[in-house]
Amino acid sequence: MNKLVSFFEIPCNNFDRAVKFYEAIFDISLSTFDCEHEKMAFFPDEDGLAPGAISWAENFKPSQNGVLISLKCEDINATLSLIEANKGKVVIAKTKIEADNRGYFSVFADCEGNHIGLYSEK
Repeated sequence: MNKLVSFFEIPCNNFDRAVKFYEAIFDISLSTFDCEHEKMAFFPDEDGLAPGAISWAENFKPSQNGVLISLKCEDINATLSLIEANKGKVVIAKTKIEADNRGYFSVFADCEGNHIGLYSEK
């Protein structure tokens, strides 16, 4: 089966702060796009396509109660340390996924208040 998620957008109130947060915790560079009424910072390409973006628009607000997306990382413990060092918060600590030895997950609150999942095989 192909990847089910086509594209995701993580809303923010403070665009520059959110871009710096995600660049720091994943050690990546986001490419930014600024148009009249919207700003977007795209995550690095996967197979030629950006999987998602940090987005700012007047009516697009961060929330801990919205859709939960999970982002893959190499090591959840290391990523959670970076999240806390960059003013994010751990909501659910690293937890083993019991079904079929599928790895681990965690949930964090980013610098904007969004709840985001993490997934890792170790």
